[in-house]
Amino acid sequence: MFLLACLAAGIRDTALVWMVLVAAVANAAAVSGRRFVAWTIAAASLSALTTLLLAMEPGAGASAPSLFAEIGALLILVVRAAWKMPRRRLVLLAPLLAVAILSTPLRWSALAAVLFTAPLGITVAVAAGIGLYLRAMDARRARSLAAARRDERLELARDLHDFVAHHVTGIVVQAQAARFAARSGAAPPGPDELDGMFGGIEKAGTEALTSMRRMVGLLRDAQNVDASDGDARGAVRRPVGDLARLQELVAGFAHPPAALTIAPDLGTLPPEVAASAHRVVQEALTNVRKHAADAASVRVTLARAGGEVEVAVRDDGRGRGRRLPSGGFGLTGLAERVGALGGRLYAGPRPEGGWEVVAVLPAGEG
Repeated sequence: MFLLACLAAGIRDTALVWMVLVAAVANAAAVSGRRFVAWTIAAASLSALTTLLLAMEPGAGASAPSLFAEIGALLILVVRAAWKMPRRRLVLLAPLLAVAILSTPLRWSALAAVLFTAPLGITVAVAAGIGLYLRAMDARRARSLAAARRDERLELARDLHDFVAHHVTGIVVQAQAARFAARSGAAPPGPDELDGMFGGIEKAGTEALTSMRRMVGLLRDAQNVDASDGDARGAVRRPVGDLARLQELVAGFAHPPAALTIAPDLGTLPPEVAASAHRVVQEALTNVRKHAADAASVRVTLARAGGEVEVAVRDDGRGRGRRLPSGGFGLTGLAERVGALGGRLYAGPRPEGGWEVVAVLPAGEG
């Protein structure tokens, strides 16, 4: 609207109309999307060319109010370029934008250039500083997200190591039992007994191989995370996950009180799924204490639907009375963990009020 008013006021002055058009191009560049680089080059080049042409004709366009909109748009371009543009392109475009902005006083006179170039230089430096600050914040957040994903992968890999050790131990014990029965001189085991022994060995071996494949996949993914993993050495291994630990966790959550409901048809869960369910509930309950201090109750449910298990934590809080700050990456790690198992994670507000964290994990047939 401001540019349209400028255009209406100077419709009979060619120089004023041209400056309005240049300002319009600069503002279009400031809000451009995919072709941001092309728009930026066009806006900066048109602005610098306009300054060069008007400097040859003193007084031409000296009273154009659209110049303020043009300079403002070019400053926004400086912020966006310093924030989002790759470094190689930034090195090339930053001088072009700086020249376009700092040379605009030449459109009035050489004296105006002497008086206003320094203040404009300060605004350019402030705009560049804002963009670089936002760029640093994005880089810091990206590193934190990568670290959260790496830590969750390493933690899950340690769990899977324990699961494999558990299954292999079962194989060894059953194989030793079969050898002992064969060498004891007693009556040889019957076909049903032998079938049960070999079936148990086969099942444990299959589960061990499945867990090992998942662990190898996670370790391969972790190699692509640019973060130091020295802090993972010497970590204490956690025990194999089970639902008993989950019951203890919920029972110990008293402010607000939490209730656990496990569907009767849940059956036996694979160790990695049980451990992931425990991790989901643990993180969700931690977030309740952080963000929903006004909640009166928390419901934790585990239910089976075919080959999937749904783990849900729901509270009735309104988000008031927040007690602790949030690092912002706990749910990111959960999503990484659940996704590695082939599941899905949702966290968000409930239609009837409160918050919910729902994880759907593949668990095979019960």
